[in-house]
Amino acid sequence: MWAICAVLAMLASFAAPVWASEIPPHADLTVHWAGFVAVGLFVLAYALVIAEEHTHLRKSQPVMLAAAVIWGVLAVVASQLGEAEQVHFAVREYLIEFAELLLFLLAAMTYVNAMSERNLFEALRIWLLQRGFGYRTLFWVTGAMAFTLSPVIDNLTTALVMCAVVLAVGRDSPRFVTLACINIVVGANAGGAFSPFGDITTLMVWQRGVVEFWTFFSLFLPSLVNWLVPALCMHWAVPQGEPAPAQEQVRVKRGAWAIVALFGVTVAMAVSFHSVLHLQPFMGMVAGLALLKLYGWRLAATERQAAERAEFERQGAPGDIDAFDSYEQVARAEWDTLLFFFGVIMCVGALGYCGYLTLLSQNLYGDLGATTANVLIGLMSAILDNIPIMVAVLQMNPDMSTGQWLLVTLTAGVGGSLLSVGSAAGVALMGQARGRYTFFGHLKWTWAIALGYVAGIATHFLVNARHF
Repeated sequence: MWAICAVLAMLASFAAPVWASEIPPHADLTVHWAGFVAVGLFVLAYALVIAEEHTHLRKSQPVMLAAAVIWGVLAVVASQLGEAEQVHFAVREYLIEFAELLLFLLAAMTYVNAMSERNLFEALRIWLLQRGFGYRTLFWVTGAMAFTLSPVIDNLTTALVMCAVVLAVGRDSPRFVTLACINIVVGANAGGAFSPFGDITTLMVWQRGVVEFWTFFSLFLPSLVNWLVPALCMHWAVPQGEPAPAQEQVRVKRGAWAIVALFGVTVAMAVSFHSVLHLQPFMGMVAGLALLKLYGWRLAATERQAAERAEFERQGAPGDIDAFDSYEQVARAEWDTLLFFFGVIMCVGALGYCGYLTLLSQNLYGDLGATTANVLIGLMSAILDNIPIMVAVLQMNPDMSTGQWLLVTLTAGVGGSLLSVGSAAGVALMGQARGRYTFFGHLKWTWAIALGYVAGIATHFLVNARHF
């Protein structure tokens, strides 16, 4: 029963924001009927999220509705207790937390969409297919690229791009597809763990200011070990031979590399705004988004000029110049995911307002100690999403050294690799490679991934002893 309460309390802490400690004092609602109703509604909504594949109900819908109902209940109770102002203040603070995350992710998603629209990822896929690599070489190449790309374009996008390559070359080898997908999931999650841009959890830790931008890269070697150990274990199970080389051709559209350069500038601005100007990183990302839009305006203007010239000369075709619409790339952002964040942040922000987080803090870090708690948090992330777990830790704000904060960042980021359902990358690949990459196919190699999990933690204690 205590374990169930702990899990519920962990979920309840998902949306606890950076400024929650500034919310005025209010009544403890952990044993009040309103608190029980809030927990029940959130659990029901989250159950519908988990069942999304079967119900075909978009994951944002139940949590958004639950957020409105829960806060409505709390507002009624607060009015009865004479605490209406506290509820108003809390909602505003949680909304600010969401707004920062929204603007940051919207800019990043738009850049990734723009690079995809310019055929950069498709060109990468075709290039790999045309190399004539064998299955074992492709196993290592796709895993290594998942590890190196995820710190920049996030682990989910990286996993999807690499999986497209694996599916294209592994049509005649289901075993290769299974092992390569497992390797991609582990590599993408490990690569995302040592970069503020690689995963939502690392992004939140950085924006909170708990760990400095460059300090995250101390996790590079532990993350590398976390991927290499299971990859080495799986290597001998990968079939030999090589697939037939692809004959496809793809053209990178005009402006693709300029967009990549602008993305690099945007990342630099986000870091500079945070470390030099002491402003939130999303300000730099929004400035970078504005640069992308200005560049999109330039591409559109030259497209119109080419269309007029082609019409005048009666040759060529206006479409040859590849017009670019930056607003279309904004519209292609994962709005279901962004609205899901809003719903869950507001839902469990309300549960944190009720006081459930305090119960978890006392039982976890108070009794078990930082190292044990942080290792267990990584194991929990294989079952629960790592985002609510990390936000819970941030809100509890335990008194830990930088080394322990890096440890929980590592474990929360890579712990989801233990099961296929433990990370967004794993869930996405189960849908993309349906029938070939499955829960039980991944489970057969959980022992190897667990060895990497332990080895990565040991490496962190060894190479980052100065941070403890």
